[in-house]
Amino acid sequence: MTTTSDQLDVIASAAATAAPAWRVSSAADRAGWLRALADALDAASDELVEIADRETRLGAGRLRGEVGRTTGQLRLFAAVVEESSYLELTVDDADAAAVPPRPELRRMLTGVGPVAVFSASNFPFAFSVCGGDTASALAAGNPVIVKAHSGHPELSRRTAEIAAAALEAAGAPAGSLALVEGREAGNALVRHPVIQAAGFTGSLSGGRALFDLAVSRPDPIPFYGELGSINPVVITPAAVAARGRQLAEGLAASFTLGVGQFCTKPGVVFIPRGTAFEEAVAAAVTGIAGGPLLTERITEAFPAGVEELTADPSVTVIAHGAETAEGARPVVLATDATAVAERADTLLEECFGPVTLLIRYDGDEDLHQALRAVEGCLTATLHSEPGDDVAATLALLQDRAGRVLFAGWPTGVAVTWSQHHGGPWPATTSLHTSVGATAIRRFLRPIVFQDAPQHLLPRVLRDDALATLPHRRNGALTLP
Repeated sequence: MTTTSDQLDVIASAAATAAPAWRVSSAADRAGWLRALADALDAASDELVEIADRETRLGAGRLRGEVGRTTGQLRLFAAVVEESSYLELTVDDADAAAVPPRPELRRMLTGVGPVAVFSASNFPFAFSVCGGDTASALAAGNPVIVKAHSGHPELSRRTAEIAAAALEAAGAPAGSLALVEGREAGNALVRHPVIQAAGFTGSLSGGRALFDLAVSRPDPIPFYGELGSINPVVITPAAVAARGRQLAEGLAASFTLGVGQFCTKPGVVFIPRGTAFEEAVAAAVTGIAGGPLLTERITEAFPAGVEELTADPSVTVIAHGAETAEGARPVVLATDATAVAERADTLLEECFGPVTLLIRYDGDEDLHQALRAVEGCLTATLHSEPGDDVAATLALLQDRAGRVLFAGWPTGVAVTWSQHHGGPWPATTSLHTSVGATAIRRFLRPIVFQDAPQHLLPRVLRDDALATLPHRRNGALTLP
């Protein structure tokens, strides 16, 4: 099913009509709409999980947990709206004695207008129709038009039906959430003059194409894309000596989680040469089976990606996972830091699926030379011991990632106030996060009112409202 240009115009017109009501909605109303949406999805969980499992084969247990994460995100953003500090309310009182004289200025953040959201294949709930991009855009006060992912079209349609009905039943205006389908419709959506920002999670090539469309419009718009990431891990010699087996088991579990289809999969792991870590990883992965991948495109790309890596003369196959009747079999590869520094374009190419590349290094200089070839990532992980001098290594990692881990593995992203899920290019096209409370910032813009009469100000900027809201006045932070 493909959305026609005429159908898109009708959908966009409805979103434009709904936008003013969303922008001026009270915190109580907007939070109520978000919670009503979450309640409706929870109530329909059995139906939605059955459809999702049929289309994605991710398993009912994993999918049921993802529904919980999705509705949890919606409720988190309801709390963000009620707490209100995201508005960044700021007042400078008039001062005729200042040089030059200062007018009264009142500043806030407000919704940008209708937002386009592109669903991801690997999270059919949490990064799809009602996922984090949609939740944060609605919380910011914007209607949303979602481009359905071709990997789960039936689920997308049913989720959108439930969501639109729940929002309207809760009092939100018609046109608050709608769905379009088809690649051409997605391209047209980004170019549509009604759309004021876009959120995307997917491939580097697909995201870059949409990014280029967004910025080449007669009126360019922000495009917030989460694209590719190899998520480097560094393990020091002392860490291998202290807990090598534990680390090997953790790596094996992490890079095979979800058949290696998490954007935070540890794709490259820097290990000291000459230890038993490789054998430990091989032992850990041998009993782990793979499984079917999400789409035909991903299924075809995975063996081609592994073949491209193994074609490099420095790369060897360390181990395979258990045989499986269908789908991708886990594989562990190995190379050395010198080769990575010389041929980063090949060896540091993301391969979506259950594969990880061990990179042997000889000392800090060898390690750091290879790390400098790593592009921007969502995460970076450092496993070290208290006596290690890792300051230089840590500096290189934090320059390349939005989240730095010192324990555990990067798969699994907590949805919290302090979370950041983003990173330098090509991990994302911006400095913002797609997970956590501050994801709302992507879909807001600042506006200042100068010498405005109280009755013409937005409700939250009037003095009586400010008395109950966190704000800054003449530079001083004031909490209610």
